[in-house]
Amino acid sequence: MSATKKSHVAALTFPFASHPSVLLHLVQRLAAAAPSVTFSFFNTTVSNQKLFSRIKLHGWDNVKAYDIYDGAPEGYIFSGNPLEPINNFINATPGIFKKGIAEVVDETGLKITCLLTDAFLGFSVDIAEELGVPWVPFWTAGPHSLSAHLSTDAILRTLASAGKAQTVDRTLEFLPGLSAIRASDLPIELLNGNYDQPFPKMLYNMILALPLAKAIVQNCFDALDPIVTNDLRSKLDKVLNIGPLAFPSPKSSSEFEDEFGCSAWLNKHAKASVAYISFGTMLTPPPPELVALTEAIQEKQVPYIWSFRDDPKLPPLKEFFERTSDIGKVVPWTPQLEVLAHSSVGVFVTHCGWSSLMESIACGVPMICRPFFGDQKLNRRVIEDVWQIGVGIKGGVFTKDGMLNALDLVLSKETGNRMRANIAELKQSAEKAVEENGSSSEDFKNLVEIVTSQQDVL
Repeated sequence: MSATKKSHVAALTFPFASHPSVLLHLVQRLAAAAPSVTFSFFNTTVSNQKLFSRIKLHGWDNVKAYDIYDGAPEGYIFSGNPLEPINNFINATPGIFKKGIAEVVDETGLKITCLLTDAFLGFSVDIAEELGVPWVPFWTAGPHSLSAHLSTDAILRTLASAGKAQTVDRTLEFLPGLSAIRASDLPIELLNGNYDQPFPKMLYNMILALPLAKAIVQNCFDALDPIVTNDLRSKLDKVLNIGPLAFPSPKSSSEFEDEFGCSAWLNKHAKASVAYISFGTMLTPPPPELVALTEAIQEKQVPYIWSFRDDPKLPPLKEFFERTSDIGKVVPWTPQLEVLAHSSVGVFVTHCGWSSLMESIACGVPMICRPFFGDQKLNRRVIEDVWQIGVGIKGGVFTKDGMLNALDLVLSKETGNRMRANIAELKQSAEKAVEENGSSSEDFKNLVEIVTSQQDVL
């Protein structure tokens, strides 16, 4: 089939955690804004199966998902190490994407006119150059972590000069807007400097590639942290803040459709009284922490709705869920944005993933933070010490006393009122950003223009 003059955007995913779902959300928004553009969404088979078990592409005639190889060797058996599938995937790139793109171009007759990718995939700049098209990376985390990654070399030099004894508590006051961040908050991949390993090497190659991008997209809004945003814009060609990507609709505050009856259950509870608990798509706290969390909830008698992906029949959780069935609801999945937007939800117990953080801000719900890896510790620091819209669990892991204290701070004490006031201000700023002429709306228009500006590419 011969090529025609039509825009064709290839979207390349990093197929782990929430990365594919966030990129797909952006693709769907772009597809709605540019219905004449074709979007091809490349993701591994397993990740696509998980993603589209919840999200349907019906009605998105200009979006099509394609499976690519995940890099697992023949006969591979997962050992339980979460880095294994990531390393397998990285080792198979960029070849798996080049092969997928070539097959789709041959199938559709439409040459690629723009490459929209997860920012982790820094090698995409080379693919884009080979194709003669713009590369637009999407940074799915927050501006603070992007700033830290871009300053990797400066951070490592500074920490090396400080000596090991001072490294953990060393703050990043030498970076604009990051004075509250400590070395211990940074992702381990940034700190270890071991670029022989696939994942750290991929991230370091990403920071070398980002200055070559046509534009860098963030799920953020300008008013969230202007100092960090302005610093990023001084270092990178075009930073487009288009968030919050997910914003609740008016119906979210009372009624919404969901298969597990979350809406009906929430409607029975008083304003800001319920704890919503979710640790994302990949995480479950270890059993001792789960016990501590449940003991605190039971003692405090806080109504809760828990998105629990593991087996709820395992002891001691089975007994806890049975004992607290009068105040709690456990489900395998929730429509998170709609749950957070419900007026009865007063606190979000979270792992501090960036997408969850932005949804919490969009809905005005303060957070109790138990971060695990990646940018989550850094996000917790910003939530607690910069924006003051939540509290971290003392000691970094769930204990009964730590959780009781956190619940008391957010739901009962004057501190909680200040958190709610602070997050209400951020929510208002987010609402202004996504208004018709708001900063995020204008940046999104710029993104649409970039994506659709290659109509004459052959």
